[in-house]
Amino acid sequence: MDRALGELERTVMDIAWQRGEISVRDVFLLFDSRIAYTTLMTTLHRLYRKGVLERRKCGRAFLYSPRVSPLEFEQGIARDLIEGLIGRVPDGVEPLLACIVDAVSEHDRACLEALDRLVREKKQELRRKH
Repeated sequence: MDRALGELERTVMDIAWQRGEISVRDVFLLFDSRIAYTTLMTTLHRLYRKGVLERRKCGRAFLYSPRVSPLEFEQGIARDLIEGLIGRVPDGVEPLLACIVDAVSEHDRACLEALDRLVREKKQELRRKH
């Protein structure tokens, strides 16, 4: 699932998360005609193709609803980003992991402790599986 969104796509997703189900017309009316109807139709279709919206036919129109919650969406972005970075590091992932640890520790000591706890839990889970 391609999770990278442009500004308009992100705004439309925010509307979908708030409302639950939307049509192109609903979104068009919210934009107060500042954006062309066809642009919004294309944007909703693009979000459907990216897998973040699902749709159902209602008469001649489609109704769109989110396939993922905002939290699931953000987690997916983070996962895609990290997997992409790990795949590009030919000499091992330690420098990348060090950057992550530095960023987390600069943000908040509690975040660093949470990261440490999550690593320990994952190690225990992997040991149980093997």
